[in-house]
Amino acid sequence: MTPVGTDPALADRILGGWLGRIAGNMLGKPVEQGDLWTRDRIDRYLRRAAALPLTDYLPEPAGEDDGFELRPEWQRCVRGRIHGSCRDDDVDYAILGLDLLETHGFGFSTEQVGELWLLRLPYLQTFTAERAAYRNLAGGLKPPLTATYDNPYQEWIGALIRADIYGWTSPGVPRRAAQLARRDAVLSHTGNGVYGAMWAAALVAAAFTAPTVRHALDTALTVIPPGCRLARTVRRVLTLHETRMSWEDTLATVSEETAGLGWIHTIPNAAVLTAGLLYGDGDFTRSITLTVRGGLDTDSNGATAGSVAGVLTGAEAIPGQWKDPLEDTVRSAVFGFDGARISELAERTARLAGSAAEEAAAPSGYPS
Repeated sequence: MTPVGTDPALADRILGGWLGRIAGNMLGKPVEQGDLWTRDRIDRYLRRAAALPLTDYLPEPAGEDDGFELRPEWQRCVRGRIHGSCRDDDVDYAILGLDLLETHGFGFSTEQVGELWLLRLPYLQTFTAERAAYRNLAGGLKPPLTATYDNPYQEWIGALIRADIYGWTSPGVPRRAAQLARRDAVLSHTGNGVYGAMWAAALVAAAFTAPTVRHALDTALTVIPPGCRLARTVRRVLTLHETRMSWEDTLATVSEETAGLGWIHTIPNAAVLTAGLLYGDGDFTRSITLTVRGGLDTDSNGATAGSVAGVLTGAEAIPGQWKDPLEDTVRSAVFGFDGARISELAERTARLAGSAAEEAAAPSGYPS
């Protein structure tokens, strides 16, 4: 069902973003441990199961585990065993962002983001920078101290995974999406952690109107400082792709150049995500499978790649092997949302996108 007053094509793209995010997250979840599940190990696993090229969810383990096991949730995330989505923070934050915008509107404050976390999100379902910020909030600190006090994860990927909702509700307006994402991100992150959220939100927003994924990537770079390490790393991937270097060699090159940052840091994960989208070239399946095969934070990267690719193609064009097993159902730790219909979440998002467009067209403009 399309919300009244919403362009059906826009509604389909927003639904594509939701389905893509959830499918990409599910694809990457079984191998989400980047220090163990390297690119080489993931591909060896797939070869052993005769699943290369990868065109579906990960297969069940075939034979010996080579010393490392899949994450415990794998039995609900591999092909043939999926009945609705698994719960995951990469999806929880999209839901929480939707609730934030419905509750407080586009003029929300960073303090209101924190209040909603405390109200809706269980502490033990937060990780790294988000857990540090949550602890700081519960201790009475206010932003921006929530991001900086006793928080060694300030430039990790957590803020980036929270950004999609701001892109979905700012279709074709990437700078606005980035502004909203920044206001959310500074609760828990600084520096490239914040830039990662701004970049991802702008990338999703640009995907609604960009003729190609390369155009969307170029546009997303315009919302972050050109000299920051995130921008330099994304441009490096773009340049290597332009030289017709293979996907494998591109990732190997950038991996050497970002060595030491850790597998949950924003910078190396943005490189994997950029490469997956570029070499996927607008094809939904290829975009998410290359991104997950790139390793590091596989479920987070798969989720963002799926969101961008799903917006580019629209829900109708996403192949059935990705969306049908989701059964239009999402599991969530966000209070009041467990078992929600994906289609309903997309409808609510489309209504917000419509109200944002009306607000932007008004003489007073939209909140900065």
